[in-house]
Amino acid sequence: MSYTPKDVLEMVKKENVVSVDLKFMDFPGLWQHFSVPVKQLDMDSFEDGFGFDGSSIRGWRTINESDMLVIPDPTTAFVDPFMKYKTLSMICDIVDPITRERYTRCPRNVAKKAELYLQSTGIADTAYVGPEMEFFIFDDVRFDQNEHEGYFHIDSIEGRWNTGREESPNLGYKPRYKEGYFPVSPTDSQQDIREEMVQVLSACGLEIEAQHHEVATGGQGEIDLRFDTLVKMGDSANLYKYILKNVAHRNGKTLTFMPKPLAGDNGTGMHTHISLWKGATPLFAGSGYAGMSEMAMYFVGGILRHSRALAAFTNPTTNSYRRLVPGFEAPVNLAYSQRNRSAAIRFPMYSMSPKAKRVEVRYPDCSGNPYLSFSALLMAGLDGIQNRIDPGDPLDKDIYDLSPEELVGVPVMPGSLEEAIRELESDYEFLMKGDVFTEDVIKTWMHYKMENEVNALRLRPHPWEFAMYYDL
Repeated sequence: MSYTPKDVLEMVKKENVVSVDLKFMDFPGLWQHFSVPVKQLDMDSFEDGFGFDGSSIRGWRTINESDMLVIPDPTTAFVDPFMKYKTLSMICDIVDPITRERYTRCPRNVAKKAELYLQSTGIADTAYVGPEMEFFIFDDVRFDQNEHEGYFHIDSIEGRWNTGREESPNLGYKPRYKEGYFPVSPTDSQQDIREEMVQVLSACGLEIEAQHHEVATGGQGEIDLRFDTLVKMGDSANLYKYILKNVAHRNGKTLTFMPKPLAGDNGTGMHTHISLWKGATPLFAGSGYAGMSEMAMYFVGGILRHSRALAAFTNPTTNSYRRLVPGFEAPVNLAYSQRNRSAAIRFPMYSMSPKAKRVEVRYPDCSGNPYLSFSALLMAGLDGIQNRIDPGDPLDKDIYDLSPEELVGVPVMPGSLEEAIRELESDYEFLMKGDVFTEDVIKTWMHYKMENEVNALRLRPHPWEFAMYYDL
């Protein structure tokens, strides 16, 4: 339901709300919030907003220009299912209090500009996005890194590594490595908690298509959101993360969207489905390869052309590249296919209906900012359409079975976050069309990632280095 300010004020009264929680996305990709007493919310609040200190938000204002406003979006209102006291939550946009302009580093603003730019091109009216978001549910996590030690320890009751643990009794139903997709219970021990997540997601207005255990042992799962428009899906992805983490927490468990928390088993990705529509007409259906249109193929050409730069947004953590390793499960080879899951892009063939025709980009993960990831993918695809970029021939063979000679002409994704940032440095003009990504946003993103993540990691020894090198 799309609420108006009047609807929200009526909801507040009907639900006996006592607090209003204002949620917004920081630059790297975590939801932030603060709350105000319900009496502070009135019709003017949806124009005037609420003030806060923007200098304390990662990647945003400096201390000498810190005052900012959050403007609540009434269409996003929901009663928060996790607060002790009845709380109404809304997602907010960020505005400069003096100029009243939308803040360029607000990720939701970037996504809104991407939608407006799409419409301005005349190519399409709407971009639909459907991410397959994967995660791990663990029972315990401990980690630390300081001057003299560094470690992490994670545990799961269904982890295969626990088949020999004394559990009084150990009942033995633990998914084998890479065989979690998808046996029934009791091997799948997390059906009920995933279903609880689905029920809360649905109660908060999100439409769910399926839920299941994923490939890895130790609690890997997936709950699929039904596709939606770009900004709405950015909102939904953030609400999805919030709900899943909190349902896990109230069940005494912990949930992570880290791409590669386990060594020796599958990582978690975010296969992202995209389609363009004009009115009620799907634009990716046609008579070409896999039933796709010429426009769809150019869209793919743009994504393949810019994928190495896109990685800085779609795979924006150092941990992302523990998953994107050639020869393993992640699709690092920049090719496309109609059914081949080892290609970076594929065309799902579950249905031949024109409405189901879409492009599935398989390399993204959930570690980034969904507004920026989805917007960047759209901008790359539009660049492909505008410049008629040929994606080349499909690669319908199993890429992992190809010889080195056969792979010579197939480009691959970057091997590290630093490499991805270097690619973005030399390839970002396509993102700046329509002022969607400003140069300030792109350069701030690169600087933040280098200083706070790439350099922070390279300055610290890795535990496995001791196993390899201590006896030198």
